[in-house]
Amino acid sequence: MVAQFLGLKLRLLANLFRRSPWQVVGIAVGLLYGLALAVGIVVVLVGLRSVGDAALVRDGMIVAGSLVVLGFFLVPLVFGVDDSMDPRAFAVLGIPNRRLSLGLAVSALLGVPAIVLTIVLLGTVVTWSRGVMETLLALVAAALLLATCTLAARVSRSIAAFLLATRRSREFTGILGVLLLVMISPLVILLLNVDWGRDGVAVLGGLGGILGWTPLGAGWSVPGDAATGQWGAAFLKLLIAAAVVYLLWLAWQALVAKMLVTPGREAQVRNYGGLGWFDRLPPNSVGAIAARSLTYWGRDSRYWVSLVMIPVVPVLAVIPLSIAGVPGEYLALLPVPLMCVFLGWATHNDVAFDSTAVWLHVVSGTRGTADRVGRLIPVLLVGIPLIGFGSAISIFLHGDWSVLPSMLGVSTSILLSGLGFSSFTSARFPYPATKPGDSPFSQPQSSDTTAALIQSLTFIGAILLSLPAIIMGLLGIFSDPVWHLPALFWGLGIGVSALVAGVWLGARTFERRGPEILASALRA
Repeated sequence: MVAQFLGLKLRLLANLFRRSPWQVVGIAVGLLYGLALAVGIVVVLVGLRSVGDAALVRDGMIVAGSLVVLGFFLVPLVFGVDDSMDPRAFAVLGIPNRRLSLGLAVSALLGVPAIVLTIVLLGTVVTWSRGVMETLLALVAAALLLATCTLAARVSRSIAAFLLATRRSREFTGILGVLLLVMISPLVILLLNVDWGRDGVAVLGGLGGILGWTPLGAGWSVPGDAATGQWGAAFLKLLIAAAVVYLLWLAWQALVAKMLVTPGREAQVRNYGGLGWFDRLPPNSVGAIAARSLTYWGRDSRYWVSLVMIPVVPVLAVIPLSIAGVPGEYLALLPVPLMCVFLGWATHNDVAFDSTAVWLHVVSGTRGTADRVGRLIPVLLVGIPLIGFGSAISIFLHGDWSVLPSMLGVSTSILLSGLGFSSFTSARFPYPATKPGDSPFSQPQSSDTTAALIQSLTFIGAILLSLPAIIMGLLGIFSDPVWHLPALFWGLGIGVSALVAGVWLGARTFERRGPEILASALRA
């Protein structure tokens, strides 16, 4: 039975080379890249055999290996990799669960990640071939690590088959993956700022000592502990690695049994009563467009993913600055203006998000002012409370309430200026955007530089227009607090003027270029 599963997996892999020539070229490049990477790592591992400091080699291998095991588990779970050997495909064949589980697990060894891992693990055996017992332990540990990674990937992929069957769930886990990267970014930045020449050995030893007793690093630590004379720890960690494989095997069998009797998950159909926002807003052109835009921002993943990502930006900006030594009272003033920059920029291509549905605006003779103002309502409903509450929290953390006028003025200027630019650019320069129903993380390619230019113009233009308010705010902080009130007045004046001008120009452009906008949507 195992041989039949291996033969089936080989035929599936061979079928990959029956696609179009360019797809075959891409597959071949991927295979060559994986093999070249594996060979390069093996060369390094062979070279490490002659390194005298076995403890340093062990700690480095534990840290790197733990990341490998974690990747085998997280990548299928976060990104929902398609499974060519899904257990549900064999449900009608009546194969016993244990035999089916074993066959599918062994067939997973025939894949680029597993083959690369096998080659690398053989390299670790060479690294630790410093004695008969060390070599034997390295072989056993390599086998356990291969089984751990293979079973972890199978378990993760099966869990993803339940959790990520619908498009919305895949988008949600994609966001979680991005947030996970944000959460570990402080650790990455700290590691990058370590003086490895002075403290590198201590940091690596501390990480290796912790990870070596976890399921992630126990198998990688076994031969290294044996090579450094810690035989008791080596055998204990070997037991941990074996227990991890056994638990993963039990979990894999249970998942296979569950999948054989469980159909694929389908998206739940939600029933909505009434007209939603259309019942709550005035029955005119502005109210109708605002209601539709609010519905988009609440239900369309292309919009709410942007909203979720906006608070992430300040985290990515503040953490490196804090590690670099910037005082916390100044860092507290950055998040709100940064979020306003991206919130004002979020609608710079809003017309393209309508896709071909924009024809309703064109044929109904919708006034440009109604279209421009209606699309701004959702952003203003988010932005105004953000500026109010966010500024209060920032100033509380900063500790000097005299800075509040500058914070309000700068944030308002940036947000309204960005919306003014977006009101014009979304009507005058729409470029291909993610289509309704597609993943928000995909972006169609543009044949020219229009997209990059429009994104830069909207993003940088709002900051440039707000420079007077920003400069006055900085003078108020570092020179004389008397500048804070002028920063507020200038920020409000610049922001309102930019918004009015952008809406006016965008409205005229929308009315004049309606057919061109529709033609652009059809081409996209």
